[in-house]
Amino acid sequence: MNLAAILPEAILTIGAIVLMMVAAFMGRRGSALTTWASVALLLAAAASLVGAPQSDGALFGGLVVADGFGAFGKLLIYLCSAVAIVAAHNWFERDFEHAAEYPVLILLAAVGMSVMVSATSLITLYVGLELQSLAAYVLAAYRRTDDRSAEAGLKYFVLGGLASGILLYGISLLYGFTGTTQFDGIAAAFARDGANSIGLLFGLVFTLAGLAFKASAVPFHMWTPDVYEGAPTPVTAFFASAPKVAAVLLTVRVCLDALGPAIDAWRQIMSFAALASILVGAVAAYGQTNFKRLLAYSSINNVGFALIGLVAGGAAGASSVLFYMAVYVAMTLGAFLCLLRLRGEDGEPLEAIDRLSGLSQSRPALAAALAFFMFSLAGIPPLLGFWPKLLVFQVAVAEGLYPLAVAGFLGSVIGAFYYIKIVKVMYFDAPERSVAKGGNAVEGVLIFLLALFVSPLGYFLIGPLGRLTGNAARSLF
Repeated sequence: MNLAAILPEAILTIGAIVLMMVAAFMGRRGSALTTWASVALLLAAAASLVGAPQSDGALFGGLVVADGFGAFGKLLIYLCSAVAIVAAHNWFERDFEHAAEYPVLILLAAVGMSVMVSATSLITLYVGLELQSLAAYVLAAYRRTDDRSAEAGLKYFVLGGLASGILLYGISLLYGFTGTTQFDGIAAAFARDGANSIGLLFGLVFTLAGLAFKASAVPFHMWTPDVYEGAPTPVTAFFASAPKVAAVLLTVRVCLDALGPAIDAWRQIMSFAALASILVGAVAAYGQTNFKRLLAYSSINNVGFALIGLVAGGAAGASSVLFYMAVYVAMTLGAFLCLLRLRGEDGEPLEAIDRLSGLSQSRPALAAALAFFMFSLAGIPPLLGFWPKLLVFQVAVAEGLYPLAVAGFLGSVIGAFYYIKIVKVMYFDAPERSVAKGGNAVEGVLIFLLALFVSPLGYFLIGPLGRLTGNAARSLF
């Protein structure tokens, strides 16, 4: 049972080690082999989750758990990682940039994220988070000859190290005042004397601050726009999807499992983080001229909406977070895949928003798909992006959190402006310079499938996806 529970992690770990040796011996000639082998490994790991046995409690001495909540998170993480690998295959300059270690780094990050979403101990929480982070630092600075990429990697590393220190301080306080690193023991300590222990409350605050950095929730979001803009676009697509899912779901597990009895304490913190993320993500995106920076603020904004579901608490709140993240990654990956297909006549990637002008005339299908993703991110019905926002507002109202729901709704209205602005530029602004045609066929198929998912046809999936997220959330309790 123990080995079956970690089968996805075993597949990815062994595969990453083998492919690392392939990369070492074959060099850049092995980039195609490592790319498609990594995609196959991720799909195999995702397939191993179907029908996998679930444990009644923590395994390996209380380090990890195999439950529906973790399995759902792993499924999203593996699919997002596979898309990030496929997207990079034809984006980097094959001769001197796309080395064979790129997909290996994604695989190692996926292993770390798998540990994050299934952790039931502060030790495994930190080990998984750091494994993901170390790979991410390298990925951010992947284009060694690009000053922006090097700057992004350095900023991410320095601020990430600071956040890790904050998180470790919180973990040490929780361990010092509870005598255990396991979530159930920490929950018992909070139930016994959490309200009277200043040390436990400080540990809670510092731990949540470290996790908020990884989820890029306000006020720990400062790294996100610069890193998203400077990192290579396929890497940014990865950062905005899989690590975001892992960080949000880890925060949900920590709050509802380890810190469950202290809900009155962490609910105040998460309420502030949710509202501040929604407001900052909406307002700060107004003056952006770079599409990647705009999507960075969009990710901050969407984390705020997901945290509303966490603040509501309970199985319904956790289910709404899972549902929100599933739809969010589809919309965000679709938007980034569209951005990856935008190149000027000289072959340079296009990132400036004004270069989207007239896209509806030069590339109507791509413009239509991007419009779908923008309207869906704005939460405009009948596109599917409307439904997860409605769901988190419903669970907040059901818990009596009316001010939070109303503030979230107003923030959604404010944030809709910059999504609609993208559509306006594509369809109503006169083109200044032409956009080159072309693109990878696999990317085109992915864009079509994701656009179909967020379209009104996606409403047929609300029932099955809702049941899946509901069952996954109930496994937490």
